Amino acid sequence: MSSFIQIRLHKDLLHPVREWLEAVEIHNSKLAHFLCKAIPAQCPFERDITLFGRKLLHIPPMCKLNPLYEEVVGLRFRALCYLADECGEDITAYC
Repeated sequence: MSSFIQIRLHKDLLHPVREWLEAVEIHNSKLAHFLCKAIPAQCPFERDITLFGRKLLHIPPMCKLNPLYEEVVGLRFRALCYLADECGEDITAYC
């Protein structure tokens, strides 16, 4: 099987999950708070490895390798918008 067919098959398998994540509507502040806490604002894997005050290694953000990255970030954004626009809450704690 060629790599193009494998990539296309992989994307097709995730299509229902992508659609579901994009269709989730936020109508509950508890759900919105949970999503904002559970989905990090920045990639938690990006790190600088230091030894004796010298930077030895930088691990780049790898979250964009996640095939559902855009949908998950969009879900977090919708939760933040709900809290700010509908509930009138200060969302700076999540930024």
